[in-house]
Amino acid sequence: MPILKTRLENTYRMGPDKGCEFDAQRVQRVLEGTLAHALGSSVYSPQGNGPLAQSLTELLQNQAKEVVPPRYKLVCHVVLGQQGQQSLLVASRGLWDPETDSFASATFSNASLFAVATVYGVYFE
Repeated sequence: MPILKTRLENTYRMGPDKGCEFDAQRVQRVLEGTLAHALGSSVYSPQGNGPLAQSLTELLQNQAKEVVPPRYKLVCHVVLGQQGQQSLLVASRGLWDPETDSFASATFSNASLFAVATVYGVYFE
């Protein structure tokens, strides 16, 4: 018996429902709590930070998915580095609809490392 493909019809919805927008402050609180819990007393390691950044990105994205309404695509970006006397500026640009799309960002630092995490929420129909 052939497998039938599910066909979805367009909703012709151009924006999120009232009250279902990306809440940047709520996502920021989730990011801050997750970074503090996951990195608490972690020590910087040049070899170990690549896998740590990847696992942290997945963790943050999964945590953010729980508080973001449906129909939003999430992009998570994490920067990890050694704590020292340097300065760092993290910037980004994107093409999106300022009425529906937004982002949340949080930082964490301890005596050994720093982290900057950003989650972008882009409305998708």
